Amino acid sequence: MKKYFTYPILIFFLVLPFCTVANEGMWQPGQLPQIKSQLSEAGLELNPDALTNLTDFPMGAIVSLGGCSASFVSDQGLVITNHHCVVRSIQHNSTTDNNLLEQGFVAKNHSEELPAAPGSKILVTESVIDVTDQVLTNLSSEMDGQARYEQIESNTKNLIQNCESNESFRCSVVKFHGGLSYFLFKQLHIRDVRLVHVPSKSVGKYGGDIDNWMWPRHTGDYAFYRAYVGPDGKPADYHEDNQPYQPSHHLKTNPNGVKENDYIMLMGYPGLTNRYRTASEIKHTFNHIYPLTIDLMGSLVSVIEANSAPDSEARVKYQSLLAGLLNYEKNRKLMVDSYQKGTTQQRKDALDRNLREWVAADPKRHSEFGASIDHLDQLIKQHQTMDVRDILLRYMTFSSMIDSAIELHRLAVESTKPDEQREMGFQERDLRDIKQRMLRISGEYDSHVDQAILMVLLERYAELPEAQRLPSIDGFFGIEKVYSAKDLSKKLQKMYEKTKLHDEDIRLGWIGKTLSDFESSKDPFIQFAVQSFADRIKLENQEKERTGLLSVARPVYMKAIIAYNESQGQAIYADANGTLRLTYGHVTGYQPKDGLIAQPFTTLQGVLEKYTGVWPFNAPQSLLDLIENQTYGDYVAEEIQSVPVNFLGNLDITGGNSGSATLNSKAELVGLVFDGVSESIIGNWDYDAEFNRSIHVDIRYILWVMKYLYQAEHLIKEMDLIN
Repeated sequence: MKKYFTYPILIFFLVLPFCTVANEGMWQPGQLPQIKSQLSEAGLELNPDALTNLTDFPMGAIVSLGGCSASFVSDQGLVITNHHCVVRSIQHNSTTDNNLLEQGFVAKNHSEELPAAPGSKILVTESVIDVTDQVLTNLSSEMDGQARYEQIESNTKNLIQNCESNESFRCSVVKFHGGLSYFLFKQLHIRDVRLVHVPSKSVGKYGGDIDNWMWPRHTGDYAFYRAYVGPDGKPADYHEDNQPYQPSHHLKTNPNGVKENDYIMLMGYPGLTNRYRTASEIKHTFNHIYPLTIDLMGSLVSVIEANSAPDSEARVKYQSLLAGLLNYEKNRKLMVDSYQKGTTQQRKDALDRNLREWVAADPKRHSEFGASIDHLDQLIKQHQTMDVRDILLRYMTFSSMIDSAIELHRLAVESTKPDEQREMGFQERDLRDIKQRMLRISGEYDSHVDQAILMVLLERYAELPEAQRLPSIDGFFGIEKVYSAKDLSKKLQKMYEKTKLHDEDIRLGWIGKTLSDFESSKDPFIQFAVQSFADRIKLENQEKERTGLLSVARPVYMKAIIAYNESQGQAIYADANGTLRLTYGHVTGYQPKDGLIAQPFTTLQGVLEKYTGVWPFNAPQSLLDLIENQTYGDYVAEEIQSVPVNFLGNLDITGGNSGSATLNSKAELVGLVFDGVSESIIGNWDYDAEFNRSIHVDIRYILWVMKYLYQAEHLIKEMDLIN
């Protein structure tokens, strides 16, 4: 099959006149030839042109886990990523008697490898095509927002349907620059994923949430999956007859690691950045949205911890959610702190003023951009009044019973339509994913915890002004003008006693049932989904209207931003959006505050210094003994006279980059990125070259732990190590 890679001329052209600012930018592969001089000057020894080919080395070795990044490191489908990226799979295979989170795991052979959590996947990007014209076809200026949204969605579904020639592939259409351009991504969809090796959390998450976003770090944040396919070499569901996938390319591993000032780069799938949002959006986010989400996440963390003992089965089931909530809660807190102490808002306000003055200064520019910028301002302001309600409704899906009932009922609603007219996410192509989510609930649900989560969110919802609440939800839960927490608690208790959705077979049995089956059901959560559907659809249609209008205003705003930046000689790159990117830089420390220098490497001795014997500083005794005896083996770095654990780089990263392979100038594996420092956490919205630092686990520490702590020499042997 012919594989190809194209990018629009517009984006290529815009990069040409500009110089990059420090190492800012998450670059699309097709842009790399345009910044080849910067890459070569920084130290890249490969031809940047070679990095544009998705099916060649090294891009062909880089994969997505659908939320984290990863890489093939052997010709037998061995995949390396972060420990925190596979927590759900560790949790899925853990019990109170065999807790892999606490003890770690290594399969001595293929037969011992464990199925990953339901829904786990490995996605290998094979082609990217510019489909802007196809996505924006059949649109007219007379359309209202919802009609425009639905036409774009219809065009998108047609492109995806034509792309997915068989179930081996998953395709998606992704917008860039707010909808100024669209691309069709085609990815090989490997569905049989197995857990091969993970260290215990006392290694893989050493320092826990205390050390999260902090430096110095001493965290062995690594893990291994293996990709399996059917005997015919094509992706298949889990089966004992499946064979390890043999990728066309895999990374070679350099056990010598890196030194200070060495060139490094990442290739991965960064999630979302918002560097081109308007000044008013940033102000609202940091002064209203983030404080609310911090509060909600903190409440959910407290609820989960209060309703699940530390070593209980319930805590094991909620470990992944708990870790995610704690991570994002701290992320948002640090981000708000950075925003309040820094100058982000002032600089965004200045950019906003300068942009508007630049547009107004020229009649042609004002004619092209002025009205759309004003319209964008209006759309943003209108939506901000209902943000609290919408966030609370979204958070209610943290309740597995609410979430599953809503999804199963919506599937029945959409199944009454022809497949091409169904909402995205509920088409025939999505049935397997829905089933996998229903299966996953079994390992992540406890009725007592779920009820407590829903209770705290409904209590917050009840505090909203009546005009912002939904009549159907008020009526169902008794949240009206007179509200009683006691009555609400009794209502929920009865619902959880009566529901059968906690039973896996019954839950799966609802897939494929008719709409009348749902409407006649006596299950209280199904009744909730049915009775609240009309109100929720009304909100959904309002959001479609707004999104459709934004699809007109936002691209014009971005076109103005691009033109303005061009006039200022500034770099242009698209916001991260979960697609394959490259970012580059060097191994380097920094000065976080006056009088304090952060060195670029940490060592084994730092593990000892932090050790308390109590989580999260409870490294295994066997690891401590190895350090005390200075059992360094071949992994010692002479310049620091120890095994390096973590190191700093100045790479531009964000969420989703977790698990990305850190490569040297020859694209050899020298580590994994897993975090950033607190001073650079605002990088989702703003970039500061002085403080932007990424945190990587050194390949020498990974290999050292594998060899001496887990006797995983067979995996080291399988990896393609460079002598």
